[in-house]
Amino acid sequence: MQNALKQGAQNYQNYRVVDMDRASASQLILKCKSQLGAQFERLDAIALQNQRKVLDAFRRHEIQARHLVGTTGYGYDDIGRDALCSLYADIFGAESAVVSPLIVSGTHALTLMLFGVLRPSDLLVSVSGMPYDTLTDVITADGKGSLKDFGVSFANIELKTEKDDLTPMFDYDAIGTLLKTRKVKAIFAARSRGYSLRQAISVEQIAELVRFVKSISPETLVLIDNCYGEFVQDVEPTAVGADLAAGSLIKNIGGGIAPTGGYIVGKKELVQLVAYRLTAPSLGMEEGSYSYGYLPFYQGLFSAPTVTKNALKSSLLFAKAYENLGFETLPRGDMLPYDIVTSIKLDSADRLIDFCGAIQECSPIDSNVKPMPWDMPGYQDQVIMAAGAFVQGSSIELSADGPLKPPYMVYLQGGLTLEHAEIALEHTLTTLKF
Repeated sequence: MQNALKQGAQNYQNYRVVDMDRASASQLILKCKSQLGAQFERLDAIALQNQRKVLDAFRRHEIQARHLVGTTGYGYDDIGRDALCSLYADIFGAESAVVSPLIVSGTHALTLMLFGVLRPSDLLVSVSGMPYDTLTDVITADGKGSLKDFGVSFANIELKTEKDDLTPMFDYDAIGTLLKTRKVKAIFAARSRGYSLRQAISVEQIAELVRFVKSISPETLVLIDNCYGEFVQDVEPTAVGADLAAGSLIKNIGGGIAPTGGYIVGKKELVQLVAYRLTAPSLGMEEGSYSYGYLPFYQGLFSAPTVTKNALKSSLLFAKAYENLGFETLPRGDMLPYDIVTSIKLDSADRLIDFCGAIQECSPIDSNVKPMPWDMPGYQDQVIMAAGAFVQGSSIELSADGPLKPPYMVYLQGGLTLEHAEIALEHTLTTLKF
C-alpha cells in the first residue's frame, strides 16, 4: 500500500493520467483513519463538552414543548422565539442574542451586525484581510445601499502568515498604529478562511486580538464573522470578549436540521441595535412571528455539537487522503482544524469540475445533476458548487465549491455523517485523473 501511495503522488507530480480503483481507494481511506486516530479522539472530547454545554442550557431555560410552537401576525409574546434567543446567548457566553428564521443567510446576519452598530463617519477595519466576496459589496459597493453609501469608511489589514505551516497571525503592528492614529469604531475579523489557502483563526487568537484592541482603544468594538466556526472548539468568541459575533443557521449551529435563519450574539445594548435593524427602531425583537414553529431550530441546535464533529472528521479525512497523494491541502493531518472547511489545491480547472461532479453524484438530493461553473451573485469569478443537500445551500451538509481561477482550489465543507463523507471521498478518488 505504501508503494501505491508513493506511486500515486509521483503520478500526480508528473501529471500522468492514471486511475485509482475502488480497492486502492478503500485501503487509502483505512490508512488515513488510522493516522488520524489521535485527532478523532480530540474531536470526540470537544463534542462531548459542547453537548454538555448545550444540554445544560436547555435544562436551565426549562425548554418545553410549548416553546416549539410558532405564532402568527405580529408575534407578540412569542415564547419560542424569545427562549431560543436566550439559549443562544447562554451557549455563546453572551449577554443577549438575536436568532431568527427571517435572517436569510450568513451574509445577511453579518450585514445586520455591521449596519446595527456602525454610523456615518465611523471607520470599520478588517484585520483578517478582505472579507468574503459576498460581504465586500455590503461594505464598499457604490450605489447599492452599502456601508460606503451611508458614509462608513473602511480599511483593510492583511493577515501575516508563517510560510512553514500557513498559520495566520494578526498584524499587530499595523493594527496598533491605526488604533493610535485614527478613531476606529469597529475591528472586524472572519474566523474561516474564505477562498484562501491558510488555516482558520482560533478562538485563542480572537481572545488575544480582543485584549490587544481594548488595551489601546477600549471603546473600539470587536466584531466576529463566526461562520463555519461554531462548536469547532469548546468556547466561542463572545465568551472571550468579542462584542458581537454572527453566523448562519444552515452551517454548524443549525445541526443540518434548521431550514433557514441566522444569529447575532454579544453585548446586550449592541444586540438591541441589531434587533432595531432587523425589524424597526420602534419594534426590535418585540415582534416577529414564524407560524411553522421552532422545532427544527431547537433540535438542530441540540444536534449541532455531534454534527460539527462529523464535519470536522470528514474535513480531516479528505485532507489526509489527498495529502498522501501529493496534493497541497489544509488542514494538514497534524493540524488542529478551526473551521469545517478543507482546501485542496487541484491545479486544474478540469480536475476542479470533476471533483465537484463526484461530490454531487454522492449527494442524497440531486445526485443526477451535473454542477457547472456560473456567474454567482456576489462573487468576482465564476464559481462551481456541488451541494445536493436537504436544506438548499446548507454548508454543514457535505458540499464543495471553488472559483474557476488558478490554482483551482476546491473548498469542501460539511458532512452530517462521517460514513457519507467516506463514501464520497472514495468516489472522488476513483473518479479523478491523477
